[in-house]
Amino acid sequence: MTREEFLRLAAAGYNRIPLACETLADFDTPLSIYLKLADQPNSYLLESVQGGEKWGRYSIIGLPCRTVLRVHDHQIRVTHDGVEIEACEADDPLAFVEAFKARYNVPTIPGLPRFNGGLVGYFGYDCVRYVEKRLGQCPNPDPLGVPDILLMVSDAVVVFDNLAGKMHAIVLADPAQDNAYEQGQARLQQLLEQLRQPITPRRGLALDRPPAADPLFRSSFTQGDYERAVDTIKEYILAGDCMQVVPSQRMSIDFKAAPIDLYRALRCFNPTPYMYFFNFGDFHVVGSSPEVLVRVEDNLITVRPIAGTRPRGATEDADRALEDDLLSDEKEIAEHLMLIDLGRNDTGRVSEIGSVKLTEKMVIERYSNVMHIVSNVTGQLKSGLTSMDALRAILPAGTLSGAPKIRAMEIIDELEPVKRGVYGGAVGYYAWNGNMDTAIAIRTAVIKDGELHVQAGGGIVADSVPALEWEETLNKRRAMFRAVALAEQTPASDA
Repeated sequence: MTREEFLRLAAAGYNRIPLACETLADFDTPLSIYLKLADQPNSYLLESVQGGEKWGRYSIIGLPCRTVLRVHDHQIRVTHDGVEIEACEADDPLAFVEAFKARYNVPTIPGLPRFNGGLVGYFGYDCVRYVEKRLGQCPNPDPLGVPDILLMVSDAVVVFDNLAGKMHAIVLADPAQDNAYEQGQARLQQLLEQLRQPITPRRGLALDRPPAADPLFRSSFTQGDYERAVDTIKEYILAGDCMQVVPSQRMSIDFKAAPIDLYRALRCFNPTPYMYFFNFGDFHVVGSSPEVLVRVEDNLITVRPIAGTRPRGATEDADRALEDDLLSDEKEIAEHLMLIDLGRNDTGRVSEIGSVKLTEKMVIERYSNVMHIVSNVTGQLKSGLTSMDALRAILPAGTLSGAPKIRAMEIIDELEPVKRGVYGGAVGYYAWNGNMDTAIAIRTAVIKDGELHVQAGGGIVADSVPALEWEETLNKRRAMFRAVALAEQTPASDA
């Protein structure tokens, strides 16, 4: 972009303007770029493996963000360089987020990747309480104490093109600042110079060591209490109170490794469509989620229900046998069909009439430790609505709550012993151009104060077997604990 083009955009009323450069990056990886440019608080790395088997084209490296928005219950706090610049109380924090994003008027520049900045972070499970007032405040204790919403203003990113071996470095310039164009171009050159510097090497993951035993974990439930909760849900179902509820248990362990080494291990063991590493300073969120919560791109809404699980087999023949068993399991099929209907209904609330379509129905996707039944629902966003309206309609997913959704969440409040926090919420971005891409926060670790917390659950229906439901939660956390063991066996980086 020339200086004249920059000034024309400023005159047109844009108050943040992307400046970008493209360079070959065939000697780098998204992880090495993150470590060179962004390995500080309020930074992130987003990657993708489609269907668990093929790398997505783009990876996103978010450089340290100076402005951060945090919400606890209804209390909103905005900081810049760690100093509070705005604080208020809002009846509807999601409306505040929408208005906050609207302060940034950013043009769409042809030739740049579809994501070139926005609000990046998470919306916790309990954000549903801003929409469904009937639920009230969470009645359960909150031992983690992380924000209900944490969004970073991402105004400097590197988008890595895994196919072409190239990358775009993009910074937002504020035309109200003196010499904004020159300062932005200087920042880009500084980033390129940083990329040319050698990286401090990290030790390789100790893949040749025998797998460590599963660590002993502290659970929010005993096995007996969890199985009794399953029985209680079945009683509610038989009484006609609900059709399905998705309880979960939180499993916590001491954690001594570098969080980035946990992410490296997850990339190796459990590649998924949504892989993310967030350094929020006082805590980290590290995950590999298989499931989109809501994606809105050019006003097309996508949700992708996942329900129905089997462990992976030791051989291809064993995998096929397990797939056949899964697709012939009447309980799993009934549960999945219920969640397809819920996904259609949620999407339909914010879609043009007649636009909701089921584009994939009950396909099998394989991941490192489990396989799932997956379907795909799309709809055209109603005129006058935004991606935030889609998030309001869909969060939390039926696969993390149940059906009917509100009654299921009331039962979850009754039976789960702690506030869910990040788990079951939405992790991802709300881009300057209005697009949104979020994953359901499952297969996700919250690392804080020397402890790692991971949560897992399963859908309970009338014929669920309590002992098997407990075992399913253990299967779902296995990849994370395997990655923890590998990260902790990995020596610290060389000096």
